[in-house]
Formats: sequence, C-alpha cells, structure tokens
Amino acid sequence: MKKIVIALSVMALLSSCVSKKKYADLEAKNKETQDLLNSATVKLNSCLEEKAGLTATVSGLREHNQTLISTSKDMTVLTTKGAENIEKALESIKEKDLKISRMQDALTKKDSVTLAVVTSLKSAVGISDPDIEINVEKGVVFISIADKLLFKSGSYEVTDKAKGVLAKVAKVVNDKPDFECMVEGHTDNVPYNGSGVLLDNWDLSVKRSTSIIRVLTNQLGVKPEQLIAAGRSSYVPLVDNDTAENRARNRRTRIVVLPKIDQFYEMIEKEMKKQTK
Repeated sequence: MKKIVIALSVMALLSSCVSKKKYADLEAKNKETQDLLNSATVKLNSCLEEKAGLTATVSGLREHNQTLISTSKDMTVLTTKGAENIEKALESIKEKDLKISRMQDALTKKDSVTLAVVTSLKSAVGISDPDIEINVEKGVVFISIADKLLFKSGSYEVTDKAKGVLAKVAKVVNDKPDFECMVEGHTDNVPYNGSGVLLDNWDLSVKRSTSIIRVLTNQLGVKPEQLIAAGRSSYVPLVDNDTAENRARNRRTRIVVLPKIDQFYEMIEKEMKKQTK
C-alpha cells in the first residue's frame, strides 16, 4: 500500500510540472503576441504621421506648380515636371493607406472576436452571480469561478452544483472549435493538510484543474485538445490572504479563453516584415 501511495504522489508531482511548463509556454506566447501588437500600433501611428506629411507635400506641390505655370515662360516643361511630382506623392499616399487599412483590419478583427467571446459567455453564464466573474485582460478573456461553487473545502471532487455552471461554459467553448481554454486552479496560502496522494497546495490546485477538465470532456462534450490543465497554488492571489473573506476570494478556478491568434496577426506580421526590408 505504501508503494502505491508513493507512486501516485510521484505521478501527481509530474502532472504539476508538465502543467507549469505548458502554462509557461502559453504565457511566453501571449507576451510575444502582446509585443507584436504594441509594435504594430507604433508602426500604425508612424504610417499615419507619414501620410499626413505626404498629404501636406502634395498640397505644397500643387501650389508650387500653379506658381510655376503662372510665372514661367517654359509652360510645357514646368507643368510636366510638377505633374510627375504630384503623381509620385499620390502613389506614396496610396501605399500608406493600404498598409494602414490592413493593420487596422487585423486589430479590429481581434477586438471584435474578443468582444463576441465576452458577450457569448456573459449571455450563457450570466453576470448577476458575484461568484462568477468574466473580464478581459490584454485581449484575453477570463472566467473566474469561486471554489465554493465547484468544490468542498480541501477537496478536488466537482460538486453537482458546479456541473451546471460548467455546462454553460462548455456550451460557449463547443461553439468555438478554434479556441483553446486553460483551466487554472488557485488556492489560498493555508497549507494543505489532507490525506492521500496530494502533498501540498500545488497538487491540490492541479488536481482541481484536471477534475474540471474531466467533467468538461467526459460529461459535457468538450474536445480534450482544446483544454490545458494548470495549477498556480497560492502564488497568484487576488488579494492578501489576511482574512477569511480574502482567502475565500483567492480560492478559485480561472478558465482562460484563448482564441488562436495566428489568423488575427498574420496581416500585421506581413506588413511589419515589408517595412523592415
């Protein structure tokens, strides 16, 4: 019996490590995406400034051409030269307009998808329950569910009440097959003192995540390849763990809804590569 408990403990710890690695990879990908968005915004502002400068140049060239026409004897040469300059400037403006339009389309599409996800989730889950929060941070949608809706104290067995909430989340996820969802378990800072294969709050947070994933996949039809298990233990609290009320807030499960970002940033990436050549 002792050997079985030790083996299960090792397996739980390995599950936690794998989950932390996946989470770190995902956070790195999200940071890279945010950096790309920031760079694209800078490029967009630069293009807008260049467009304004080119527009002013065209206006000046037109005025200068009119002056040359009225004052110069060589009307044909001067008019032709002025017209050529104006044509070049107009072509430059068209190029900038096209780049700006592509960048704005990509950014708008990304914002539109995020808004659609939030609207769908709030409609399905409801926004009146204070124990369920839906918000957006840096373009990523988060659903935070208080542990009292999901588990009994110190347990990782999903309650029947929780299954009703998870069914609403599953409906939204099933309607978005191109999305991924990371299920994060969070605990307070009170050390885990239960018995069995769990050693600490790390184990508890990961086990709660995998328990929810099993409900979503086995009972609610969510595709396993859309889900990622992660445990954060007590190290990402919402508030200080200095009161019973605050500790209750920190005990939660957070579902991170992640649209596949490649389609949103492909146009931006192409335009940025063109500008660096």
